[in-house]
Amino acid sequence: MATLCVPSVVPSPVEDAEKLRKAFEGWGTNEHLIISILAHRNSQQRTQIRQAYADAYGEDLLKALDKELSGDFERALLLWTFEPAERDAFLTYESTKMFTSNQWVLVEIGTTRSTHELILVRKAYHARYKKSMEEDVAHHTHGDIRKLLLPLVSSLRYEGDEVNTTLARAEAKVLREKVTDKAFNDDDFIRILCTRSKAQLNATLNHYNNSYGNSINKDLKADESNEEYLKLLRSVITCLTTPEKYFEKLLRQAINKIGTDEWALTRVITTRAEVDLCRIKEEYHRRNSIPLATAIAKDTSGDYEKFLIELTGPGNA
Repeated sequence: MATLCVPSVVPSPVEDAEKLRKAFEGWGTNEHLIISILAHRNSQQRTQIRQAYADAYGEDLLKALDKELSGDFERALLLWTFEPAERDAFLTYESTKMFTSNQWVLVEIGTTRSTHELILVRKAYHARYKKSMEEDVAHHTHGDIRKLLLPLVSSLRYEGDEVNTTLARAEAKVLREKVTDKAFNDDDFIRILCTRSKAQLNATLNHYNNSYGNSINKDLKADESNEEYLKLLRSVITCLTTPEKYFEKLLRQAINKIGTDEWALTRVITTRAEVDLCRIKEEYHRRNSIPLATAIAKDTSGDYEKFLIELTGPGNA
């Protein structure tokens, strides 16, 4: 359920590239024109515009945007203009190069992208940074967190809807035993989360809930040891089963905290606008009794605000 709005008649990539070039020329950049084009083109169309721009002017559109824009608006435009796999590779690389790895980015990419998309991300990472994504994730994480994140970003998860109810019942029991024993880093515990299809995992977690009276995430909250790792585990489970709830919470925390977390806000809007931002908007409205666009408008300003609002799409949800 994407929120991206593409006009019924779209100009050719060459026309869009020419308009963007004009937006960069003169005494001041025409940010309104840039938004009117890029905020209303899908990923394939944006890629074609980049190619047309490079062919016509001998420069990557990303470099032109980098020269002409600044701040949060620039970052949002750059992330949006990337191809999806290229963007995920960039976000992964960036997350591993922070003083403390931004593990939530790795969780989001490892759980909410399809197997095919993850393969493309790994290829884009290798092409851009001349090493494997797994290599960097392993190098910049450690202990239980590495043990969880490495298979999460590298496994080839089955995408079908078939469910083995006998297996679901058996693995629900395994998960319960590991939770009871506080063996949260157990190989079988991690294997089930990182390799089972989402349909199979949902069935397993439903059996867990029905058989033991609590959701597994509630049981994982009951133990305060190794809090960071358990928080990561809960996020993995939420992203795999109800991603709209994970992203709603991320947006709520980014917007409502003292000082907006623009990095998180930008990441959610630019990565989900072509995927499921409509569902995230609905969840945000339900949880906070305010439309997401209204919340963004209250907490941001200028061209950055205008761009994010365009990507969130029409409607009050």
